[in-house]
Amino acid sequence: MAKYNFISSILLPVFLIALVSCNGGTKGAADNKETEVLPEDIVELRADQIKLANIQTGTIEMQSLSGKLKVSGIVAVAPQNMATVCMPMGGFVKSTTLMPGNVVQKGQTLAILENQEFVDIQQNYLEAKNKFEFAEADYKRHSELFKNDVYSAQNVQQVTSDYKNLKAQVKALEQKLAMIGINPANLHEDDISSSVTVVSPISGFVKAVNINIGKYVAPADVMFEIVNSDKLFLELTLFEKDADKVIAGQKIQFFINNETEQHEAIIYQTGKSISADKTYKVYASVPGVCKNVLPGMYVNAIIEASGNQVTALPSDAVVSFDDKDYIFIFDKNKEEGGKPFTEYRMIEIHKGVMDSGFIEVILPEGFNIQTAKVVIKGAYNLLSAKKNAGDMAC
Repeated sequence: MAKYNFISSILLPVFLIALVSCNGGTKGAADNKETEVLPEDIVELRADQIKLANIQTGTIEMQSLSGKLKVSGIVAVAPQNMATVCMPMGGFVKSTTLMPGNVVQKGQTLAILENQEFVDIQQNYLEAKNKFEFAEADYKRHSELFKNDVYSAQNVQQVTSDYKNLKAQVKALEQKLAMIGINPANLHEDDISSSVTVVSPISGFVKAVNINIGKYVAPADVMFEIVNSDKLFLELTLFEKDADKVIAGQKIQFFINNETEQHEAIIYQTGKSISADKTYKVYASVPGVCKNVLPGMYVNAIIEASGNQVTALPSDAVVSFDDKDYIFIFDKNKEEGGKPFTEYRMIEIHKGVMDSGFIEVILPEGFNIQTAKVVIKGAYNLLSAKKNAGDMAC
């Protein structure tokens, strides 16, 4: 709501009439040696002044206002839609063709690495596999002989131990091969290679490339960062006082950068705690694909706050002065020197949500909304009269 303004076309006649009235009133006061002192929260006007100031009264209503919350936040992506690509055993980069921004598919080759250790682990696996196959056959044969009392229990125990040790060794080497991208089922003696391919674990676009041909990549080094932006969400920050105004399922309109294009999102989860800075997190999913919306972008959003039955007035009924908000109510009619006057009382209130030209008003304790006649038009003129009480009030 805009701060109060002088409406010169209306107020100037009001002030001129008031000035004439006050001059006459001052003379009468001098004759009677009495001067009326109005309370700080009272403004009085004559009938002609009320007409010129276009003062109209009404009642406070109970309305369901949804309101709008303006918040900010960032575009984020779920952890399962981001991937950091490393090589557990390291190696030298043999080739890569990717650059930041390239689109990749799940399983697509990102780079080829070379390392002597790749050869060693393949050799160890094939040797262990061959020994295991022999040990497995020996284990079965000794087990049958033990059943026929041909072999002693001690011999069977030794064969069983060797069999299980080799089985564990083979399984461990299979896991190591899988970690560097080699399928043990497809590995044979003629297929040993010093090179392995690094593939993309998800579909998306390449956010970062941290390698080049010939560079040695250590196991902890990040080679690529892949982001899937098909399923984005917003992480919005609200103030603590607005925490009860949002629920899951509410729609959000948001904007990125300085664009005028509006995007939509839907709240799917609200925060479960208040941060140390008294803020509250709200998370909203972005359906479909939004053009130019990327993870990490700053957004401004508008949330349609949930509607509640609240005490409300037209927006013009509320005025602001000295960082406080007020309404005027009819106080009483009176007569002075044979002339009728009307008194209006200034009441401090607190504003709530705004919607469709109405505003929620939080009234002081003991305020009777059933009998109060509130100034719904001309409130700014009354505020001007209050500020110029020396000229307006007689």
